[in-house]
Amino acid sequence: MTDRNELYEALKGVYDPEIGVNIVDLGLVYGLDWDEETGQARVDLTLTSPGCPLGPQMMGDVRQALGELEGVLQVDVSLVWSPRWHPSMMSDAAKDELGYDEELGLGLGTY
Repeated sequence: MTDRNELYEALKGVYDPEIGVNIVDLGLVYGLDWDEETGQARVDLTLTSPGCPLGPQMMGDVRQALGELEGVLQVDVSLVWSPRWHPSMMSDAAKDELGYDEELGLGLGTY
């Protein structure tokens, strides 16, 4: 049976197509609820920008990645906008990969 850690690992296989980093390391996953009894997963997801045209694609990728796991019968994905995403929410690995510096803000541009 699938557990919460397996859900997060599956989400690490979903990449922001514009940035090329997975959504977990980008800090785009704001919440994950898992009901093992009903097989329902709920993901609160944000985007790097409210105007991102790839939101529907990423939501579909999340549904597909989680839906392939044993015991997952339903995946609900909600877009949330609060708090607003900022590059400082990324994991250290993502910051290093993208060249983001907390003090200088280099790498990703201005957010």
